[in-house]
Amino acid sequence: MLTLATVNPGEPEIFSSLQGEGPSMGRPSIFVRLSRCNLACRWCDTAYTWRFSGDNRPHRDEVAFEREDNQLSLDEAEVAALILAHSEDRLVITGGEPLLQGAALAKLVVLLKDARPAFHVEVETNGTVAPHPLLDGLVDQYNVSPKLAHSGNATDLALIPERLETWAKDPRGWFKFVVSTPADLAEIDSLQHRYGIAADHLFVMPEGTASGVLRERSRWLAEEALERGWRFTDRLHIHLYGDTRGT
Repeated sequence: MLTLATVNPGEPEIFSSLQGEGPSMGRPSIFVRLSRCNLACRWCDTAYTWRFSGDNRPHRDEVAFEREDNQLSLDEAEVAALILAHSEDRLVITGGEPLLQGAALAKLVVLLKDARPAFHVEVETNGTVAPHPLLDGLVDQYNVSPKLAHSGNATDLALIPERLETWAKDPRGWFKFVVSTPADLAEIDSLQHRYGIAADHLFVMPEGTASGVLRERSRWLAEEALERGWRFTDRLHIHLYGDTRGT
């Protein structure tokens, strides 16, 4: 069984849209959002995947979601059928932290690749969890987003040296760092040099859930990316649809 986030109570968050971030930005894709996360970012814009009633981990909105309205479990075959009802040939598996659901997620992707062999599968991950061996052989792209100090997560939980070394060596690994202030850049620079992250696989992205905030931060962040040889990514879906589920 897979544990999914919902768009509305009882309705899994599976939808077609344009990929809004990273190396695939602008590509038509199918998205499936899984629930549960092992980290707790203060600025997380999908806190409904993990901050349920009784979870007191800090979040800037201080909202606690009811689990029964925001999470549901479905058989892998049911999820595969819902995904295959869409026509796009690119799948983005997001969360939460999708890799926490290793064996079940692997089973889903096996079903999808059997049905549609040309499927391009992207997995979005915080970079702390190793993929299930069966899943790993079927993933075309990992969008790895390590969480910096401003996320509020303890370093020993958010930045796992073994995992970062592995992702940095994998050509399927694309790093995306969320940036709030210029002070975050020194931490990214340190991580890049420590783990040998290739500059052309390193994206910086402004943090924000409002178009105006993103534009303001993009002005200086784009200049920093240019100067440092990094890649810049915006959050296209926020500009197009706002901070909404299923987009």
